[in-house]
Amino acid sequence: MLNVAGHRIGTADVESALVSHPAVAEAAVIGVPDPVKGEGIQAFCTLRAGKKVTPDLEGELIQHVRHELGPIATPNGVRIVDKLPKTRSGKIVRRLLKAQALGKDAGDLSTLEE
Repeated sequence: MLNVAGHRIGTADVESALVSHPAVAEAAVIGVPDPVKGEGIQAFCTLRAGKKVTPDLEGELIQHVRHELGPIATPNGVRIVDKLPKTRSGKIVRRLLKAQALGKDAGDLSTLEE
């Protein structure tokens, strides 16, 4: 759950909006400190097979989420990654994404898939 400018937004809602875009295969979002809103949204996406990163893709994905969920759920940024960190059971490890984004220690990573 994210708290953006006093609005509670579920990570699954933003991730679903991103995955509804034809270029996105998987998505994960985290909350990052924001000086104005308190907490902002940072998204991480993998692309579907055959889709390429274009200069306009980040802006297009941000506008897509804005259209699907409204202006309050607009991500601060979108990073296109090769793969998302997952446990052996297939769950996305958001705390690792958050630690990397904030430059902090990720802690125990023994449950990550190889």
